[in-house]
Amino acid sequence: MPEPILRIDGLKKFFHVRRGFPNPKTVTVRALDEISFEVQRGRTFGLVGESGCGKSTAGRSLLRLVEPDAGAVQFDGENVLRADAEAMRALRRRMQIIFQDPYSSLNPRKRIGAALSEPLLVHRLAGRREAYERVVALLNEVGLPADAANRFPHEFSGGQRQRIGIARALTLSPDLIVADEPVSALDVSIQAQILLLLRRLQESYNLSFVFISHDLGVVRYFCQDMAVMYLGRIVESGSIPGIFEDPLHPYTKTLRDASPVPDPTARKGFGRIEGEVPSAVNPPSGCHFHPRCPHATEVCKTTYPAWHQVDDRRGVACHLYGT
Repeated sequence: MPEPILRIDGLKKFFHVRRGFPNPKTVTVRALDEISFEVQRGRTFGLVGESGCGKSTAGRSLLRLVEPDAGAVQFDGENVLRADAEAMRALRRRMQIIFQDPYSSLNPRKRIGAALSEPLLVHRLAGRREAYERVVALLNEVGLPADAANRFPHEFSGGQRQRIGIARALTLSPDLIVADEPVSALDVSIQAQILLLLRRLQESYNLSFVFISHDLGVVRYFCQDMAVMYLGRIVESGSIPGIFEDPLHPYTKTLRDASPVPDPTARKGFGRIEGEVPSAVNPPSGCHFHPRCPHATEVCKTTYPAWHQVDDRRGVACHLYGT
């Protein structure tokens, strides 16, 4: 297997927040607790899980938009976490992000042409005329007219703004894009258009993606590999066909069986997940999923399961599979 473009090893990020009244105390949120995964060049790796599991923190941490506490991030052979300001500036040209809410990431006082030209000017990759020509070409690439460059963000629909966000991510011709819930706020028909656009752009530019989503249907369509997260940890990872055809972790099975399918009678399984997601401030002892797991045993309540590597592409953290 070729060398991955991105390798994450033991990434950790804890947030310390003040809670309580009238005597607040500092509590620790274990947003990422030693997660590891690899992204192959030209492929899409999906991070899946319920809200609050740490998916977005993982995406931001590997770009150092959030500084990790520990672990390693290797991008195309370079140690991202040890890069100084100059090296990080060069790396940011090759690693971009598409946000869930493109409107909040655009300056409402700047026309789209100026917003998209800015990275080219900051990195001194083009003069103003060349930058504007590049912007017009990018707008055409994502399905928007050239006159969109002269309009403000509020003049576009949600789907159009997401196309602008995609164009913004492509401005510097990156190798890797972190797509953080890029279609979750869009109507289903618009979701399909954006996913088709991303797939076409991936083929055209040989892009690699870290695709963050809570929608397994979207992940199954767009990704080739995936990891399932629960309360800051990865509980299962592998190829899309392998995980969907034969999920190993009870949480993965429940997520798959709860996702919509055209024929509800075609697949029967665990059904929906019972109970609420535990607090990341005070997660359950042992396996964090045991209060909601139909297969939980006494050892699940006291000991977190070791990672079991099934094969080169497949792994799971569950006591059902031993060590």
